[in-house]
Amino acid sequence: MHAITIPEPGGPEALVWAEVPDPEPGEGEVLVDVAASAVNRADVLQRQGFYDPPPGASPYPGLECAGQISAVGPGVSGWSVGDAVCALLGGGGYAEKVVVPSGQLLPVPEGVDVTQAAGLPEVTCTVWSNVFMVAHLRPGETLLVHGGSSGIGTMAIQLAKSVGARVAVTAGTPQKLQRCAELGADVLINYREQDFVEELRAATDGAGADVILDNMGAKYLERNIKALAVNGRLAVIGMQGGAKGELNLGALLAKRGAVTATSLRARPPAEKAAIVAAVREHVWPLLSDGRVRPVIDSTVPMREAARAHRTLDESTHIGKILLTTAG
Repeated sequence: MHAITIPEPGGPEALVWAEVPDPEPGEGEVLVDVAASAVNRADVLQRQGFYDPPPGASPYPGLECAGQISAVGPGVSGWSVGDAVCALLGGGGYAEKVVVPSGQLLPVPEGVDVTQAAGLPEVTCTVWSNVFMVAHLRPGETLLVHGGSSGIGTMAIQLAKSVGARVAVTAGTPQKLQRCAELGADVLINYREQDFVEELRAATDGAGADVILDNMGAKYLERNIKALAVNGRLAVIGMQGGAKGELNLGALLAKRGAVTATSLRARPPAEKAAIVAAVREHVWPLLSDGRVRPVIDSTVPMREAARAHRTLDESTHIGKILLTTAG
């Protein structure tokens, strides 16, 4: 088979389409013929040499994929050769074939084609596990999503609205904010021109956000605490603004607030399987009836993954960038 390899860390040109050995499924695993994968920030970090795959995972980038099961390993039940699936991966999505633990498989939702399904596992699992399983967003509460036009952001807006929450977002251009509004966002904040703490307070009569989904890390830490409502929950899922910041515990105590920080890729298989099962139960019905949809920016041949990474680096996209094995 062919896969995107990284002979040496670096810029987008470090991604090389090369012939590699076919993987074989082991106990509890299936082999998926990949139709499409999707580009995530973690792939960029891996390309740059900053984020190695977890032990035992494929060395190739790609944290999600969609395709068809072509082989089933021993100990697998509930899945058969020919099933159309999408999957949460520890790595290996940028390839023509990938081995997946059966607990990390999801059926392609009704009404979603297999290519678009490749952009669902990472965002749905990240949003559901952080916003709902950890931060316990409830109807009537306010969620602030940083990077509202990203793949994570566009899914967070839709899922929060589906449970009756109010959604505020930050984004860097009027076009991105407009797309967030079309998805249901109630409060639109241009982070290049506005202070999100002040804008959120004005929009909530001074209350702030009950839950904040943050991809920036250190850069936004102090202001995120200021933006929290009393009993608010800050869920940190990224460090685009740095890894080390100063936390004012007095301010956090005054808010009776909570800060959590999670990653998905390094979790053990049992934890990933539990998240996938929750997503299948709660999110998949919303996808099947059209209340929630994948937001796709563009589709690029997988062999041209460097082009997709350049787009992500430039941050001009809205939603997910997909890679297809066809063409």
